[in-house]
Amino acid sequence: MSLKAVLLKNLLRQSRLSSYTPIVINYHRDYRYNNTGKEKKHNRNAIYALLGSVIVGSAANIKQKESKNREKVEAGAKKQGLPTYTAEEVSKHDNKKSFWVTYKYGVYDVTSFLPSHPGGEQIYNAAGLSIEPFWNVYGMHKTEEVYKLLESYRIGNLHDDDVVDHSDDELWAREPHRDPRLLVMTAKPFNAEIPPHLQVQNFDTPNELFYVRQHMPVPELDAKEHRLRVVLVGDTTTVKEFSLEELQQFPAARLSAALMCAGNRRSEMNKFTGSDIDATGVNFSTSIPLYMALDPNAQILLATSMNGAPLPPDHGYPLRVVVPGAPAVRSVKWLQSITISNEESGSHWHQKDYRSFNPTKTWETADFPSAPPVYSLPVTAAACEPADGATVAPVDGHIQVKGTSDTLLPSAPPVYSLPVTAAACEPADGATVAPVDGHIQVKGYAYSGGGAKILRVDVSSDRGRTWREAQLQCDAAPPRTHYAWTLWTISMPVDGACQMEIWVKATDSNFNTQPENFDDIWNIRGILSNAYHRIKVNIKR
Repeated sequence: MSLKAVLLKNLLRQSRLSSYTPIVINYHRDYRYNNTGKEKKHNRNAIYALLGSVIVGSAANIKQKESKNREKVEAGAKKQGLPTYTAEEVSKHDNKKSFWVTYKYGVYDVTSFLPSHPGGEQIYNAAGLSIEPFWNVYGMHKTEEVYKLLESYRIGNLHDDDVVDHSDDELWAREPHRDPRLLVMTAKPFNAEIPPHLQVQNFDTPNELFYVRQHMPVPELDAKEHRLRVVLVGDTTTVKEFSLEELQQFPAARLSAALMCAGNRRSEMNKFTGSDIDATGVNFSTSIPLYMALDPNAQILLATSMNGAPLPPDHGYPLRVVVPGAPAVRSVKWLQSITISNEESGSHWHQKDYRSFNPTKTWETADFPSAPPVYSLPVTAAACEPADGATVAPVDGHIQVKGTSDTLLPSAPPVYSLPVTAAACEPADGATVAPVDGHIQVKGYAYSGGGAKILRVDVSSDRGRTWREAQLQCDAAPPRTHYAWTLWTISMPVDGACQMEIWVKATDSNFNTQPENFDDIWNIRGILSNAYHRIKVNIKR
């Protein structure tokens, strides 16, 4: 009996369960991935992307909406003219009526901020203490926006004798080896992306180049000892435990899919429980709706391998769940339990993150629990080669030739006339000439969530006045199950330009098309960023 059958049988016995579940349907042993890396920013637009040939996307640098002339904020630096507090004095302010924290040299009274903290009650663990150990784990705090917000609550400096190094290097001492070609965004936790020109070289991204998105240190797990607990919560609670060897009894499946982080291209602008534990000792977990888990087209997998090899430590060894078509955060790594319940996961990662808001919501006004969780992804596309700002020599160009010609009547003996003739005057015989116009080759990827197929990728070099259709490379998946990405390529005419601005947009099988700009889709979390992708390329002459 398959895992799906076991879960459904128990589910039918306890019919009260109707809303959320981390149920996993298929056991997968041979999983093919595609991957993308992250994008740099140009006028709030990203360059590379965080997709993956199962694009497990990752965003490391969180860059939100900003004013053009904003000064860089140095959070926690010692400031002149402020009172000095000892750690003992700060520790007395550890309650909701007076809540102080420290960060490096800074002392902050954040009492008024408590109700709007996106992490909810987790902030209480730092009452009267340094928030630095928590921020070393929750790397999304380390942004200019958050630093600026923190400094707005600054009340003083911490005494020199009480400033402590909270780097916590021991937490990261046993991190796995990573390929030096990866573009490292943050080291602790480790977040890195594949260079964009390598991103489009393979439909199935090599494991060592698959982008890495971590929230915490990579746990050390023994496959022989690892267990998966399946919990069904209802009138009574049923628990079933499986070793990895016991999971072999279920049918194997193979899926080509792309995982993408909900924060992909952020810089241009299921209660699955894992074994990774945050700074407060809480396991990472998230949820998906029950209907999503039971959808036969969903093809949710338990994966023990990736591209035919055992899962690498960075990607969930020895067991991860794969939820294709959803943000990669739902594909929990180092999977240790699946709970079927009528309640969503209560973890910070599910309740206080990966939810979307309109452009006018601020950190102070956003109500995370009431916002809908992101379970799918919008259509997106990006150019990966050439890189933004690159200088490219056109190919298949032509040269300009100038000369003279003359047409006379046919000759006949005696010769009183001359035959038709022509001669090239420029360039001279033997001259070296640079081609005029020609084409440049542009390559990239496209993807849409929920199993939607990419129908078309359009590319413009005249700011959207005209569009050319790219050639697509995609898999032959049935309708509603296009979980892999699509690679595309196009030859764009240069037309004598010294610089080209290239715009890219995709349309999926639901006929959704990317919006032109980020203004109307901007949000405080920087997720679901799918406006036109734009790059500028210099033409070598």
